[in-house]
Amino acid sequence: MLFPRGTVKELFFQSKELGEELEILIHFPANYSPLFKYSLLIAQDGRDYFQLGRIGRFVDELLYNREIENMIVVGIPYKNIEDRRKKYHPNGEQHQAYGRFLAHELVPFLDKEYPTYQMGSTRALIGDSLGASISLLTALQYPYTFGKVLLQSPLVNDLVINKIKTFTKSELLDIYHVVGDNETEVKTTDGKTSNFLEPNRMLSKLLLEKSCTYFYDEFNGNHSWTYWQPDLERALKLMFHL
Repeated sequence: MLFPRGTVKELFFQSKELGEELEILIHFPANYSPLFKYSLLIAQDGRDYFQLGRIGRFVDELLYNREIENMIVVGIPYKNIEDRRKKYHPNGEQHQAYGRFLAHELVPFLDKEYPTYQMGSTRALIGDSLGASISLLTALQYPYTFGKVLLQSPLVNDLVINKIKTFTKSELLDIYHVVGDNETEVKTTDGKTSNFLEPNRMLSKLLLEKSCTYFYDEFNGNHSWTYWQPDLERALKLMFHL
């Protein structure tokens, strides 16, 4: 089916929190106009979401069919595996600074440059694996800034579990959470093998006890874009429906 395609702009952002320049990819819908207001979806693993996830194409099609609200997708690529682990891993040495970059630097920049709603309920974070972990932790840290989180197969360790247990503002969050039922032996970037399924089930149990708006599902598959990509359509429909 033919539908109007949006455009992607690339820019570079100097972060004081991280002490480095970051590449930023921004997808604007085909009908983009400064006269309209837009929700924000900020993707960790940004280049992966744009290329492997084809998130721009999903957004374009769903907007054309009037199934989701107007939105701008912002992708933040990682430089390499080591950089990704430092910023995204719950125990990574830069994960707190990265969260501050998202909340204190990137969001004010986006709100200044583009016609956003400037409300937490219209800002979402998305990520897969470690990218999902940092998305969740950042939303827990800044629930008034990010009201929606889309988690695809997050790494869940004791730090994540403890943050959920002590979180007291769950009514502010709307969470989409999926994991594959075959994610029992996932090869991680440190060369080890981890069971992602059981910790995600534990996370789900804790989130169900909270007062957040919460969707959980286990897809039939493993820890890869083969399954995350087709899941994006449902995720976008559920989290950004009109």
